[in-house]
Amino acid sequence: MISKVKNAMSNLVGGMMPHGHHHHNHHSGGGQNSGQEGLPHRFPYGRPDFLDLTPELLQYSTEHASRPVVTLKRGTRLPWGAGYAAINAGKSMLNEDQASCEKLFVRKPSSKHRNSTLDNTGIPLHFWGVFDGHAGSGAAIMASKLLHRIIRDGLGEICHLLENPNSAPPICLAKNGSPFQTEAKKGGTQDSAEDADAVCDASVRFHMEKVVSLESLVMGVIETAFKQMQDDLIEKEKTSYAISGGCCALAVVYLMGKLYVANAGDSAIIIRNNEVIPMTNEFTPESERQRLQYLLQGFLRPELLGNEFTHIEFPRRIQHSELGKKMLYRDHTMTGAYKTIVEDDLKFPLIYGEGKKARVMATIGVTRGLGDHDLKVYNSNIYIKPFLSCVPEVKVYNLDENKHGPDDVLVMGTDGLWDVTTDKEVAEAVSTYLSRCDPSDPMYTLAAQELLMRSRGVLKERGWRLPNEKLGSGDDITVFIIPLAGHESET
Repeated sequence: MISKVKNAMSNLVGGMMPHGHHHHNHHSGGGQNSGQEGLPHRFPYGRPDFLDLTPELLQYSTEHASRPVVTLKRGTRLPWGAGYAAINAGKSMLNEDQASCEKLFVRKPSSKHRNSTLDNTGIPLHFWGVFDGHAGSGAAIMASKLLHRIIRDGLGEICHLLENPNSAPPICLAKNGSPFQTEAKKGGTQDSAEDADAVCDASVRFHMEKVVSLESLVMGVIETAFKQMQDDLIEKEKTSYAISGGCCALAVVYLMGKLYVANAGDSAIIIRNNEVIPMTNEFTPESERQRLQYLLQGFLRPELLGNEFTHIEFPRRIQHSELGKKMLYRDHTMTGAYKTIVEDDLKFPLIYGEGKKARVMATIGVTRGLGDHDLKVYNSNIYIKPFLSCVPEVKVYNLDENKHGPDDVLVMGTDGLWDVTTDKEVAEAVSTYLSRCDPSDPMYTLAAQELLMRSRGVLKERGWRLPNEKLGSGDDITVFIIPLAGHESET
């Protein structure tokens, strides 16, 4: 029977385009990929390289009836022994979620083998990323292939500082990226003499100088990498390649004893001693209302609304008969007041809906991420991109400040998980499962698999259902479970 299913699925998948689209709960319509017809794909569709799926298993993973959970092959080990599992939504042959897990080494830009994967010299860097695609998998695949490299190269620019973490970062760097020397060497060039005039002793601080820590510099590198991924790669290369859709992005970077969690749309928590430590904030049209409204008023860009939307938020849609009355409203400068209703207030609101059903311009339910350059409001020429930010929020967790046992983990996942499972429920499920595991088992992958099966639910007559009979997740789901004591096994 399984062979028949695989063969049937093989025939069905074989006729599909590698970047097909399907409806995504973040995206409610609107044009994408205009002008990209006929262009080659930047990267072919596939699942993460570390899964090493055969074509047969890749096709079977799309099977709608059972929605099988895809996990690591037995014997495969990710850095830190991290666990991974993913599942297809069952709405398409393709899984728009993508993921990456890499161990890299940070080296100075002058290094001959800076980008070599064979040279294991330098400062170790571990990277985990999940990329929740919508309206196509192109942007998610591209980010999963390149974002960690951009972060590594950015850290290479401050490698001199990383090698001397006990010294405060100097105010200025030389042209080669190294700190200025305190004295010009004899026979030095004019440039070196000019460099010598600069204040290089970081301990000499004037009262007007602001201290920037090394941790802040690392955070800045990660934030800049997201922007480079967006502006220097996806936006520029989409003129030559078909890069479909957009994606939320969540990256975890381990460097020199600290975890840097960069969130541009997805969520992560740390479970330590059975307690939950949120490492991300949720970005929705509602939570980012003031940023979106400020874009229009603070920067005087009303043309972005196309004369069809209003940035002012009212409790509900206004009726024409209510013109002249006063109604509660919110703007970017306050959280509540009364306003006399005028004709312009009858336009459709910039942010409409509540909670997870809220949408920007009735089109998209996320406000941060990568890609979406061609996304428009349905049946219009109004672009959504100006309202979407690629800048992540970065939080830091210092591993050296706490002792961690085998049950202390970081869980990162796409919205398919968090839409139906709370932080507390995730923590309880993971902690309970890990407490019963044999240490010789791939416990973190098994825990990730268990988490996905709980969020997917069981297929019944009325669809996939959770134990409480509520609908299970109908979205693609990707999860990493990273043991916080895992870095000890890498040293």
